[in-house]
Amino acid sequence: MNFKDQIDVNRLPQHIAIIMDGNGRWAKNQGKFRVFGHESGVLSVKDIVEGCVEIGVKYLTVYAFSTENWNRPIEEVNALMELLISTINQEVETLNKNNIRLNAIGDLKSLPQKCIDDLAAAMDKTKTNTSCTLTLALSYSAKWEIVEAAKKIAELVKADNLNIDQINEELFASYLTTAKMPDPELMIRTSGEHRISNYLLWQMAYTELYFTETLWPDFRREDLFEAIVDYQKRERRFGKISEQLN
Repeated sequence: MNFKDQIDVNRLPQHIAIIMDGNGRWAKNQGKFRVFGHESGVLSVKDIVEGCVEIGVKYLTVYAFSTENWNRPIEEVNALMELLISTINQEVETLNKNNIRLNAIGDLKSLPQKCIDDLAAAMDKTKTNTSCTLTLALSYSAKWEIVEAAKKIAELVKADNLNIDQINEELFASYLTTAKMPDPELMIRTSGEHRISNYLLWQMAYTELYFTETLWPDFRREDLFEAIVDYQKRERRFGKISEQLN
């Protein structure tokens, strides 16, 4: 029996977050430049998105470019930006065909203007799609996101538009970039690394973590389905004990 057939569609994670790791190592193993790994990784993104649509996952968020990634060699950063632009332009038709809405979070204004413009156009062209929301975390840092939310709330308090006693978890979460989507129930990281690398720190307070040795360019929908099967075998207690759940 394949992993898809083992999935209980009534207990799907509504939101899956992924750290797409291992492109560079995959390319090195092939005797290629790192950018070749990033190009090949795009194929994995397409297959995983289609896999989510196939079984009914409503939200998929992928860590495409962190704020720390700006520190990589300029040649790699430029190649990644060019790849981002070309991929966005090529995939809008496919996104619409599959009823997928494109979204983006992060310090987007730090991206090259061409990226900003093409990303905005793609999001506008797909904004009415309802099957799945694909969110690209671009120039993203969870610490940056939390600080930005704190600044916005502080400005409201300073202007006497918000009482400090009104600040709670729900209000704070409403000022995060993910305010309009549920927190991820499952986070997948490829390549064998066991850390979350400044990714959705607030949102992943109770997320189930799944780590795989598979490098991202080799990760396909059957790997996704395997991760979901593993997730569905876990008991999510949220601070309670098993007897309370049963």
